[in-house]
Amino acid sequence: MAEATESKKHYRTCNLCEAMCGIEITYQEKTIESIRGDDKDPFSRGHICPKATALQDIYEDPNRLKHPVKRTASGWEKISWEQAFDETASRLKDIQKKHGKDAVSVYFGNPNVHNYGTALFGPALLRTLRTKNRFSATSLDQLPHMLVSSMMFGHQLMLPIPDIDRTDFFVIMGGNPVVSNGSIMSSPDIKKRLKAIQKRGGKVVVIDPRRTETARLADQHIFIKPGSDVLLVLAILDTIIKEELTNTTFLAPHLEGLETFLDAVQGFSAEKVSEATGVPTETILELARSFAKADSAAWYGRMGTCVQHFGALNQWLIYGLNILTGNLDRPGGMMFTHPAVDVIGAGFAGRGSYNKWQSRIRSLPSFGGELPASVMVEEMTTPGEGQIRAMLTSAGNPVLSSPNGRELEKALEGLDFMVSIDFYINETTRFADIILPPTSALEHENYDLVFHLLAIRNTAKFSPALFEPEEDTRHDWEIFMELQSRLAGGSAFTKIADNIKKAGIQWIGAEGMLDWALRFGPYGAKMNPLSGGLSLKKLKKSPHGVDLGPLRTSVPERLRTRSQKIQMAHDVLQKDLDRVHTTFFSEDKKDAPYLLIGRRQLRSNNSWMHNYKRLVKGKNRCTLLLHPEDAERENLTSGQWVTVKSRVGELKAEVEVSDEIMKGVVSLPHGWGHDREGIQLDVAKAHPGVSINDLTDDQDIDPVSGNAVLNGVPVQLQAIPDA
Repeated sequence: MAEATESKKHYRTCNLCEAMCGIEITYQEKTIESIRGDDKDPFSRGHICPKATALQDIYEDPNRLKHPVKRTASGWEKISWEQAFDETASRLKDIQKKHGKDAVSVYFGNPNVHNYGTALFGPALLRTLRTKNRFSATSLDQLPHMLVSSMMFGHQLMLPIPDIDRTDFFVIMGGNPVVSNGSIMSSPDIKKRLKAIQKRGGKVVVIDPRRTETARLADQHIFIKPGSDVLLVLAILDTIIKEELTNTTFLAPHLEGLETFLDAVQGFSAEKVSEATGVPTETILELARSFAKADSAAWYGRMGTCVQHFGALNQWLIYGLNILTGNLDRPGGMMFTHPAVDVIGAGFAGRGSYNKWQSRIRSLPSFGGELPASVMVEEMTTPGEGQIRAMLTSAGNPVLSSPNGRELEKALEGLDFMVSIDFYINETTRFADIILPPTSALEHENYDLVFHLLAIRNTAKFSPALFEPEEDTRHDWEIFMELQSRLAGGSAFTKIADNIKKAGIQWIGAEGMLDWALRFGPYGAKMNPLSGGLSLKKLKKSPHGVDLGPLRTSVPERLRTRSQKIQMAHDVLQKDLDRVHTTFFSEDKKDAPYLLIGRRQLRSNNSWMHNYKRLVKGKNRCTLLLHPEDAERENLTSGQWVTVKSRVGELKAEVEVSDEIMKGVVSLPHGWGHDREGIQLDVAKAHPGVSINDLTDDQDIDPVSGNAVLNGVPVQLQAIPDA
């Protein structure tokens, strides 16, 4: 009788959301027995959420592609990597030669930033393509944060993070970290951290049109009308300035344009904005005074403050509010990280150029070398020089994640060529001519370049591969490098040089580049030779990760502005205040029947976590939340179905009556809509839901940043008679 194989333990970071939870995987050979939280991880302290099990589900998913496929008249056909690379490079080259560089476009989805291979090797491919038609999930999410950080602090990734482990007063506006585990605030075990604020006598306030999972834990929840956040923050600023509650003593030597900022933001009293926001005057005044007088405080604005008409203005005002109350760059306030891999200092990302070029049809501004995703449809369908005729997507599903998804489907279908780097045939990649699938997370190593930059503590952790990849498969960085090499072209001499360079990079690999970045980082062996600082070798000896301490002061050293001062005044933002007046206080202002907002769910992450039975089991979660008084007026009850109509589309959704939603507001979760023909996602098709982005409008944007408006969408409801 054969002896039983002994189980082994593997430690890594879960890379399915921003939280960076440490996990312990028990396995035998290639069989996973369990996934649990790593109690020894100094950052997550044993916490995980249900999504962690999806790492096993992805690895074992029978729908996951492992080798290239080509779309043919008779269906998908498996092809060799050599053929896939040859055809892809040839088609992209031919299209650019015939129609110009901008005829090829690129779309990068959110998972790219969860993977250091794509972060390190993706930029070289983009530089080789030299197209201005670059898009990503950035302009469907956090673009306002990055734009304003670039303007004020000199770099798009100089993003202030709430120091929640030391704050006394934490305001969460348009965020739901109990579900997200933090976003632009990587924070595992968030429930305990929020409760710790309360235990030490502090206060947690949530401002949101829905009483979210986070709001239920807070000391105070304030309902606010979708899209009116800008008015509330202006009223808070107005109150603090009028009542002389500002405190800029610490930061004063490092501020430029403060007086201009102060003059610009006054004139929006609590009384003036109360009706438009739905927040009582006294609530506004009390919040302003309490925040300004707290020993330490952090005002954090997240997704709900970005995906609306005043996304950029909101972030400018929120950053300014933290500055005016003395709560930027000090313990307990909003602070900057000092990550082991200094993404900013090492030059892995540019500062963030603004309006360097504009989109062809609507002249919307570029930022960081990208155009807003909302222009993709018109740039594909409008004839003329610069029309998009081909697309490369990487780990993205814009049909479900970008506005007006039904129109984007039609546009993708009309392209001359499309290639996708993805291991699923999903709602977007089904239009590709060739799909190049990378290995799964458990088959390659990883280091969170981006999320250590966004963490509430300075930490570092390397995740080795658990399983050897299957024969004849490719890591994502290898796919990027191969495409870049084949597209580069040039003379015979250049090709020889490129091949030598390529061989060297393959030999060094992603790990070699990471080791270099660690050694030359702020804690690295090259920077701290006497202390025997960090290297990849040392990090590998700490499988649970290393704690590098709490956030610490960074101004002026970390600033990347030319003057090395925080830039408070910006013409483009100050001018946008005029739009606030016309939007909310003009005589011809019209109120919509209902305003639609999205919502995030614990067992989902955007559009790609619905093909795993453990995460979609149970009752239908893709429901339309409706306030009881609105339900009564519409003669609707829970379980009934209703048609939801917007300017661009309509869908049918199941009603869920709930007093957690504000009157006049309805909510659908993001990322569903797996009812499209041609997808090969067996579990997701059995739990399709509907896509909120069949209702959002690609013509509706924040004009300053170009970010899509995904919240506050005007809709009408119509009951569906019982069959």
